[in-house]
Amino acid sequence: MTSAVEWLDAMSPWPRGGFGLERMRRLLSALGDPQGAYPAIHVVGTNGKSTTTVTVEQLLLSDGLSVGSTISPHVVSWSERIRLNGSEADFEEAVVRVRAESERLDATQFEIVTAAALAAFAAAHVDVAVVEAGLGGRFDATNVLRTRVVLLTNVGLEHTDVLGDTREAIATEKLAVAPADAIVVLPNEEYAHLVPGRKIVIGGPREAAEAFVGHPIAAEPHVALPGRLERRDGEVRDGAHNPDGAQHLVEQLDGDDYTIVASILSDKDVDTMLRILRRVGSRFVATISSSPRALPADELAELARRHFDDVEVVADPVRAVARAHALGEPVLVTGSLYLLGDLAQEERRASWRA
Repeated sequence: MTSAVEWLDAMSPWPRGGFGLERMRRLLSALGDPQGAYPAIHVVGTNGKSTTTVTVEQLLLSDGLSVGSTISPHVVSWSERIRLNGSEADFEEAVVRVRAESERLDATQFEIVTAAALAAFAAAHVDVAVVEAGLGGRFDATNVLRTRVVLLTNVGLEHTDVLGDTREAIATEKLAVAPADAIVVLPNEEYAHLVPGRKIVIGGPREAAEAFVGHPIAAEPHVALPGRLERRDGEVRDGAHNPDGAQHLVEQLDGDDYTIVASILSDKDVDTMLRILRRVGSRFVATISSSPRALPADELAELARRHFDDVEVVADPVRAVARAHALGEPVLVTGSLYLLGDLAQEERRASWRA
């Protein structure tokens, strides 16, 4: 039998026949409905969900709770996606637990990993699960939880072909995960009218954790995840892959003299992203990730020349980063988590060869 990673890697990440919950519910039913064994905090939004999820996890751990959490996508390895009490779970064991039923029901890649996480949490007898939604909310495989708190990080225009072509429509789909008795934590009042009758709290991860436990939490956790404002020697890596993500990224950076290395997917608002990134640097190295949706490096470079003073094309991501360091530090690597994943995989291979 192939390993869990090999099995999942062979699958398309996109659902066959569109989004829906029927197969996910059948899979969980076959597994004994593990998601019913604990209450959950459901994290939805356009950007920042993974960091938010782990921040909530850390706050709850500091309060003495046993916590399971699941994030997506991963950057370095699949095991990043399933966490128990702040550490990566045994990913192979988690997937083996659900594999037979997943194969029988022809479950999708994301359904399998979500079911594996929810079953692992039940097996570990967690007090609470903190679950990051995948795409949207209403028809996302994570919308099966015993949800006590819903946290919306933000809303931007992305996946408009699936979620709707306005921020209001997208917010509606994301907040559809909130049951009638849930506490809903929002960044501001803008979408409060979409969850009538629910208790509304304005805030972020701290407010969500405190809403769950019912009292203030004193801890000040520092969360560091691969590819999310990941700081290295002379380099920052961040998977910002849309204009809102790019805007948030540049607001976190000091200085305006970065050499920027980027690969961006062709279905994104590439020109707007480049215009935003120009605020933190004038040198740009265009490259391409392994995603079939990635814009060719030379096409990205052509768009970048509208905004950047110095633009080069280096199609190989590892060489592109090396070239950026030669052009001048600090270096910012961004535009796609696929790019960061490619770099991480090459670094792992290099360490194995050493």
